[in-house]
Amino acid sequence: ISSEDRPIIVGAGPAGLFCALRLAECGVPSIIIERGGSANKRMLSISKFWRKGLLDEDNNVCFGEGGAGLFSDGKLITRVKSDLIKYVMNSLVLFGAPEEIAYQSNPHLGSNKIRKIITVISEKLKKLGCEIFYHDKVTSLMTEKNKITGVILQSGKKLFSPYVVLATGHSADNVYKHLKEINVAMKQKDFSVGVRIEHKREDIDKIQHGKWFQDSTLGAARYRLSSHNKKSYRGTYSFCMCPGGYVLSSGTSQDGLVVNGMSNYARNSHWSNSALVVTVRAELDLDPSDLMSGMKFQRNIEKKAYDYSVQFASGREIPAMTVKEFLDGKCNDKPLDFTSCPSKVFKMNLWKIFPTFICEHLKNGLLEFNQKMNGFNEEALLLAPETRTSAPLTILRDKRSLESISHQNLYPCGEGAGYAGGITSAAVDGVKVADAIIYKMDN
Repeated sequence: ISSEDRPIIVGAGPAGLFCALRLAECGVPSIIIERGGSANKRMLSISKFWRKGLLDEDNNVCFGEGGAGLFSDGKLITRVKSDLIKYVMNSLVLFGAPEEIAYQSNPHLGSNKIRKIITVISEKLKKLGCEIFYHDKVTSLMTEKNKITGVILQSGKKLFSPYVVLATGHSADNVYKHLKEINVAMKQKDFSVGVRIEHKREDIDKIQHGKWFQDSTLGAARYRLSSHNKKSYRGTYSFCMCPGGYVLSSGTSQDGLVVNGMSNYARNSHWSNSALVVTVRAELDLDPSDLMSGMKFQRNIEKKAYDYSVQFASGREIPAMTVKEFLDGKCNDKPLDFTSCPSKVFKMNLWKIFPTFICEHLKNGLLEFNQKMNGFNEEALLLAPETRTSAPLTILRDKRSLESISHQNLYPCGEGAGYAGGITSAAVDGVKVADAIIYKMDN
């Protein structure tokens, strides 16, 4: 394949890497562009952010090789139905994942194992002829009428290709803005925002395992909760539960705070956490005349959290309050006595950060969840905001060719394009796009 026919893959998360892997296995090496660093070098930059508040906007919990999934529980469960799931799982095993992920009903890798596996994948890609550009960002797509001809990098370098895969993840604001500027077809979509709820791991283990809570063979207890409000037609639900894990600050801008959860393979920390989020409905809650309205909705909440952190702490700490305080709608004078968050927390009334409908649904959801799991609301902490559960937009593509419906040669891919929701589904979507490119090459 000629140098100018090599596919360009923007983003080295699960979607981008598995797209590159599938292409390379078919004899088609690609060029991968990643704005952040390699998986094994991201930690230094992230540690500076957690400990000192020094954020690198291109190399953080969301950006860098491996994507946001590199700092998560590493869950591999997915709701998508695809024959490609087996291919993804078997590939992960070949690259060093435990063999049981291929047959367990709730497989996970943990953040520590994912980092090692991603490094092995990228080394394999290089051996197969792929090029990976780290610490360089796509600033614009080159167009000729309604056809994408290549990309321009922040370094000034121009790369040409008839196959440009956009696998940038759900936090790349600059990409959405640029796509709007060049009139790439997109539409608003539903997403969810809310909080992280954190318990002492032992408390969740007691609720879920009962008298056997100290049995080490059972591992850290999991839960999955949901509530549906028939009047508002909104869901309130737990998401990305991290047993024996940590709550992380995971923002991507200097003036915004975001939280997420992570756990290692052993799930052996003293805390357990989960997102508790409420559906934001595009047709009800967003401005239909502003395609970026969903992204602005998310960022407005994140900026409020940051502004309060600057006002009451140093700008690094995360807003938090107990569940009891949240249900009462006000903070008391009692200090917060535990959290796993390396960035620390400060006490803040979270009702001031979110739109009222989010807080009301969270409150009703918490009351219902406490009935399902007696004691769920006792000694629990809420940290905010959890805003990056999914992309606020869908980049529209043809169902068969998987190309953009407005721009030829552009392949929207993965979670940031609105076609995946986790590590496995993103990887599967990357493989699907690779297969679509191979089909086009052969025809």
